[in-house]
Amino acid sequence: MIKKETIEKVLDTARIEEVVGDFVDLKKRGTSLIGNCPFHNEKTPSFHVSVSKGIYKCFGCGAGGDSLKFVMEHEKYAYPEAIRYLADKYQIPIEEVERSPAQLAAQDKRESLYVLSQWAGRYFRNQLWETDLGKSIGLSYFRERGYREETIQKFELGYSPEAWTSLVDAALAEGFSREYLSEVGLAIDRDDKSLYDRFRGRVIFPIHNLTGRVIGFGGRTLKTDKNVPKYVNSPESEIYHKSNVLYGLHLAKKSISERDVCYLVEGYADVLSCHQAGVENVVSSSGTSLTTGQINLISRYTKNVVILYDGDEAGIKASLRGTDMLLEEGLNVKVLLFPDGNDPDSYIQQFGASAFKEHLSKHQEDFVFYKTNILLRDAQGDPIKRAQVIREVVNSIALIPDEIKVSVYIRQCSGLLDIEERVLLTELNKIRMDKAKAKGRKDSGPDVEPSMHQPMDDFIPAEMLAAMESEGIAPPQAVKPISSEILMERELVRVLLNYGREMVSWEGDGDIPVAPYLLASMDDVTFEDRACIKIIEEFKAQAELFEVPEAKLFYSHQDQEVSKLAIDCIATKYEISPNWNDDKRKIFVPQEKDQLKDLVNQLIYRVKKIKIEQQMHKIREELKDCSDPGDIQILVAKYQKLKEGEKLLGEFLGNTIVK
Repeated sequence: MIKKETIEKVLDTARIEEVVGDFVDLKKRGTSLIGNCPFHNEKTPSFHVSVSKGIYKCFGCGAGGDSLKFVMEHEKYAYPEAIRYLADKYQIPIEEVERSPAQLAAQDKRESLYVLSQWAGRYFRNQLWETDLGKSIGLSYFRERGYREETIQKFELGYSPEAWTSLVDAALAEGFSREYLSEVGLAIDRDDKSLYDRFRGRVIFPIHNLTGRVIGFGGRTLKTDKNVPKYVNSPESEIYHKSNVLYGLHLAKKSISERDVCYLVEGYADVLSCHQAGVENVVSSSGTSLTTGQINLISRYTKNVVILYDGDEAGIKASLRGTDMLLEEGLNVKVLLFPDGNDPDSYIQQFGASAFKEHLSKHQEDFVFYKTNILLRDAQGDPIKRAQVIREVVNSIALIPDEIKVSVYIRQCSGLLDIEERVLLTELNKIRMDKAKAKGRKDSGPDVEPSMHQPMDDFIPAEMLAAMESEGIAPPQAVKPISSEILMERELVRVLLNYGREMVSWEGDGDIPVAPYLLASMDDVTFEDRACIKIIEEFKAQAELFEVPEAKLFYSHQDQEVSKLAIDCIATKYEISPNWNDDKRKIFVPQEKDQLKDLVNQLIYRVKKIKIEQQMHKIREELKDCSDPGDIQILVAKYQKLKEGEKLLGEFLGNTIVK
């Protein structure tokens, strides 16, 4: 168990803009920081970070919380691991009882896989640096490739011995589960249920997530036997999903954000050589085809991508496929191919770091020039093939969501292909119409009468749905309306969380914080919403101790409904600019905080009025089924008394009661 004092120190020290800024490229806007939400795919930023309140809130998907909640949600950490991550980030020591690897492995499954992968990373490094075989085989290989020791250590490279069960035996001796060794991909099951090492006889490239935790491995063979695969990678597991991982991003993200460009390469060696050459804003898709998930990772830090692929036929095809995917996600794309079959790694080894940097600066091509030149080279003057080239290029331009960029590229394409812009625009519109029709056919089902059980997007035109999808906006769903009673309860909670500690001078009572005054006026009120009840009960418990809880107490509450309600109550999408109140503009807008007394009194009256209306409705329903004259008389008397209370509250609120 981590001490409560340590947890409080971690939460007090953690700064929301620094924690979120490690994963999201944030830009200043007014009093907030904004960026693209890391929890859903969007192209227009709706993710806000409030430094003063210490929270984040996405007004697109609804995600929100504090620094701890962000780490838990983004990295899928359990509460203790999120605390440890923040403690490590801010170098805060954590006092806890020392646990063996076996005890660690006995934790929840996901965390056990993380612990096992981290241990395996250390095991491979120890084999490389501390064993004779590792030094003579693995370390010698890396040095022959030109990698310096600091580069080898930076990327935590390792070596796996040739023995069949070297890692398996060591892991079992440490108390790790056989099941997890197989599930995380470190071992392979034989027919007789025994295990053997997946990466035996290979140099090891650990794969890290954004926070630097080891989640998988790539192993390169040192044999020349063509029957042995050159690379073996970890299989998909609960902690490793290839389509959502970019090799080297944990080391590159800061440089990518600062330089506002990401170099995309194919292999592990390319990333290592680029870093060693002083180019750190580089990541690799690790030999897999580029995916939308990987592109979304890049887009958190920059909108500019340069593809650095081999100049052979396979590299050209991969670059063409990659440009279209990047364009469709709204990124700006350039391409750079290396001559004579080189890739970034071999080019650096052959010509050096200075020549590599010069090549980067001088030979980048805009995707229109690149794709046009590549395709025209194959057309060789054939008019039919040339027409196909035009369609291919316009197809790529049609993927771009930004209309200004589309216009610029159409003009460039017109000059390159010596064809009128009008013709290209006609083809562009035809392509878009065909896609819209195809989308409509795909989305439309058999003709049916609208039903209360059908989702809202069944009745939205396909074109509108396509536009919403391109902006990363989820289609609206049919939801149950929230009652006025619950809305008022949530308004009560909003006032408690935002102003509960504020001192107000009440007539006859002197200066009292808002929270105890408001709660004392609600003694006779019962509440319905579960999350509201939990927050109100916590305020009441603290009031008995003459304390008022801080709003941040609820940001990472174990109850997800409570946490969400607290963030929704605190977060504001729009704030009044501080520039309004300066001497030049003199635009003075009354703030809610300046009128707390009226706000609280109005709230008390409204809550009680709604509760009275609920009781009156209940009595009316009882009267419908009541036949006993005595019971009817009692119910009518109660109703008249409630009616008088409703009328009195209505006068306070300025309402006119007509029923």
